[in-house]
Amino acid sequence: MQASMEKLEHLLELGGIKKDITLLVISGVAVICSLLQFQPLPFDMAWFAIVLCGLPIILEAMIGLVTAFDIKADVLVSLALIASVCIGQIFAAGEVAFIMQLGALLEEVTVAKARAGIEKLVHLTPQTARVLKGGKEAVIPAEQVQVGDLLRVLPGETIPVDGVIVSGQTSINQAVMTGESLPVDKTVGDGVSSGTVNQFGAFEMEATKVGEDSSIQRMIRLVQSADAGKAKIVGLADRWATWIVVIALSAAALTWLISGEIIRAVTILVVFCPCALVLATPTAIMAAIGNATRHGFLVREGDALERLAKVKVIAFDKTGTLTYGTPEVVEAVSISERYEKAEVYRLAASAEQLSEHPLGKAIVSCCKKEYGAELSPAENFQMIPGRGVCALVEGKQVFAGNPELLQEHGIKMAPLLEAEAHIRKGCTVTCLAVDGVFAGYIVLSDTLRKESSGMIDALSGLGVQPVLLTGDHENAARTIAGELHIRQVQANCLPEDKLKSIEEYQRHGSPVCMIGDGINDAPALKKAEVGIAMGGVGSDIAVDAADIALVDDEVKELPHLIALSKRMMITIKCNMTFSMALNFLAIVLAISGELNPVVGALVHNAGSVLVITNSAFLLKWRRKQKFDSCE
Repeated sequence: MQASMEKLEHLLELGGIKKDITLLVISGVAVICSLLQFQPLPFDMAWFAIVLCGLPIILEAMIGLVTAFDIKADVLVSLALIASVCIGQIFAAGEVAFIMQLGALLEEVTVAKARAGIEKLVHLTPQTARVLKGGKEAVIPAEQVQVGDLLRVLPGETIPVDGVIVSGQTSINQAVMTGESLPVDKTVGDGVSSGTVNQFGAFEMEATKVGEDSSIQRMIRLVQSADAGKAKIVGLADRWATWIVVIALSAAALTWLISGEIIRAVTILVVFCPCALVLATPTAIMAAIGNATRHGFLVREGDALERLAKVKVIAFDKTGTLTYGTPEVVEAVSISERYEKAEVYRLAASAEQLSEHPLGKAIVSCCKKEYGAELSPAENFQMIPGRGVCALVEGKQVFAGNPELLQEHGIKMAPLLEAEAHIRKGCTVTCLAVDGVFAGYIVLSDTLRKESSGMIDALSGLGVQPVLLTGDHENAARTIAGELHIRQVQANCLPEDKLKSIEEYQRHGSPVCMIGDGINDAPALKKAEVGIAMGGVGSDIAVDAADIALVDDEVKELPHLIALSKRMMITIKCNMTFSMALNFLAIVLAISGELNPVVGALVHNAGSVLVITNSAFLLKWRRKQKFDSCE
């Protein structure tokens, strides 16, 4: 029996949404023809709706009862359809079948799932590794690497397993793990993680964690477990279906026994059909999704807005979310009487113009933007992994990089109290030496989105608590949080740390919305009640892991989205209250004999139209700008 039901269910699913829409169009035309008493065929046109829309409802109800004894709204609808047909009320049966299938289609469209992120994450896993054995290099599958193996990683390659550097210096792009766009300098004794990218220098490493224990594999498991643990929202009508069925059958049976009129009992079943109730939620959700789309949000999960309305905490990633994610020069300082500030800036940019390092690119870009002058050619350019660059500019030997670069070349540096103050705030300092003399330094920092401050204040005004979860170090995180009035901050977060933070809030009864842009945010985006990804600058994997994507990265619209979700729930509750009140009024009239099945079906139709109309107001709804100072 179980196997037969599964085959039947598979048969009903064939054709997908396109088939459902086609059947609904045919059924809708047939119901209208029946209502207008246009009968080109020798039978009532409403039979098309009964067969095309009603029969699948009856079969779905039967499958649910047989396989899991699951009483849904379909059970009551099936009883009403069968009873209406038995007493010859064909139009009533066809109209109810059409309305119910319309509601089911809307619900199917709004709750469609898209789960491609895990597959893309798997593709990030390195496939090969360079193993050194007996002085020879061999390329082997990454899964064959053993703990203790000596590996070589070339510039541009993805690190295959977790390990420790035993030889060489480099800079590692750790965005896949921390979300931070700036590479981290690494040398002998430093740990490196699988999935991160070696940017500049070749190095040798000893494998410490391999296979399923490696960092990238752990993150894949985190994403999978977070996805599995997210609760699915059940349709409103189905939540109450058991009670609706019991009440409807009891009322119909008692009416039949007392009055002796079967038509009254059938009318009760028809008017008790939760048509408007079924439409209450999906129509409001679809209208709210349309509104959200107009404000730059792509809602990928149909019930995401329903979950968002309950959110009490919004957790933000920092880099690329609250900030632009790209470093910019905030200050150029000269400490030499021989060079003006502008000259220090220009010489540093000239030396860096062949660099592939994000800091070097930022210095070049900002210098051209500020001064608009052509840079001098850089001759004998040399990239020093983990240190900086050196080049011959206008006949001068120029070094630009971290303090270690200058110290290794015997260049004396005076204490830089102002530079240290910048570093404590989370800035990065690039030092400059010209012909063996320390000339000055360039201060770079990630910059806040101009709309972030007003957006955070607006969210607080809506009763939602902002939280900062970032892979950046403590100083930078505290500085950004202070500027944005965010009280709760967690820095140095790896993917599992963000996930644990989300779980901690959930354990204390605070539903969480997570907003991020990087691969490292994917587990947290999945785990949170609602995940919102920055679609413009964000990783494809982050977008796939999220319920909602912010297409143009305009974070100023987040307060509108939160307010919209709350308004949507108010609309749903109003729709629900109205539909239930209409149902009970119709039941009273049906019991008294004032309604017949046809009129009862028309009353239901009117109720459904009013529910849809009320939901449609959400399309152009706009929150009051009371708290929003950024717009």
